[in-house]
Amino acid sequence: MTQSSAPDSVGLVTPFTVQFDEPLRLASGRTLETYELVVETYGSLNANKSNAVLICHALSGDHHAAGFHSEEDRKPGWWDGYIGPGKPIDTDKFFVVSLNNLGGCSGSTGPRSINPATGSPWGADFPKLRVRDWVHSQARLADSLGIDQWAAVIGGSLGGMQAMRWALEYPDRLRHCIVIASAMKLSAQNIAFNETARQAILKDPEFYHGDYQSHDTYPKNGLAIARMIGHITYLSDDVMGEKFGRELRTGSFDQGLEDLVEFQVESYLRYQGDTFSRNFDANTYILMTRALDYFDLAREYGDDASVAFRRAQCDFYVASFSTDWRFPVERSREIVDALIDAQKNVSYTEVESPYGHDAFLLPNEHYREAFSRYLARIETE
Repeated sequence: MTQSSAPDSVGLVTPFTVQFDEPLRLASGRTLETYELVVETYGSLNANKSNAVLICHALSGDHHAAGFHSEEDRKPGWWDGYIGPGKPIDTDKFFVVSLNNLGGCSGSTGPRSINPATGSPWGADFPKLRVRDWVHSQARLADSLGIDQWAAVIGGSLGGMQAMRWALEYPDRLRHCIVIASAMKLSAQNIAFNETARQAILKDPEFYHGDYQSHDTYPKNGLAIARMIGHITYLSDDVMGEKFGRELRTGSFDQGLEDLVEFQVESYLRYQGDTFSRNFDANTYILMTRALDYFDLAREYGDDASVAFRRAQCDFYVASFSTDWRFPVERSREIVDALIDAQKNVSYTEVESPYGHDAFLLPNEHYREAFSRYLARIETE
């Protein structure tokens, strides 16, 4: 049996592209006259189109959330452990829609795309985006699929911010908002990490102010370092200690030797950075981390989150993870407290996990059971 033929897999999937010719006015004041979004779907849409679930991806995610693109794929989509027949996001029950956000680098219109006004890649001139811009483009996608209301909008990390923005921007178009390992705004420390990562890219001599495509080059080293910085913040100290400790990959501390010593963790981070830099776009990384920094759910509501959430009409599920220091449990409790103050129905799960922020992507029986119980409550008719 191949991985794609496993009974709990969505199997082989084929992404498709949706073209939008209606101009999209952005929060920056600029307008995209046309744009494309790359999408994958899993499961079947029911007759009255009431069982649709939207998956919003995090910083480096894309449309490929589950299944395989070919029998030769070594790894499935990024959330395959939670999407499929019998899994928490059960594709026997739900029609699941996952997309690569506007500004992404996996086929949707973004900095790598051709600017129709110039005939050259957008590069650094691609419009700055906010989370609400993604939500508005996702609403257009729902329209194109004939979906008037989502059974649920689900997202982890930056995806959770999109889910919350959905609840405020289109309150009548979702019945459940599921927010995992997220926050209503970033802390100063989080913004600092993002800026440090961006500076690694901006200072790379191959960056050329974001116009590296026209110079036929790429800021590979800067992007690799940016990913290394980010990756450190996604893992917990315990996991890094268990996985690597102070183990050496090369060299020795024996006296009398002057060989360069390399720790296992150094080699691991370089591998992660090099792999990421081959598959992601530097301008997209800058664009998405800035959208993450700028997000502030309550800014327009007198900095009062409970006032903001009073606009929502949906029910909420919030989950956090004990060792996530990038989006700690306190940030999720703030969301829950604001929802209770706004008199909204909210369920909350605090999951014990050693894996830090990445825990929302990884197997965990407590998380899986709680997530499954909540989703099983969602009516699709």
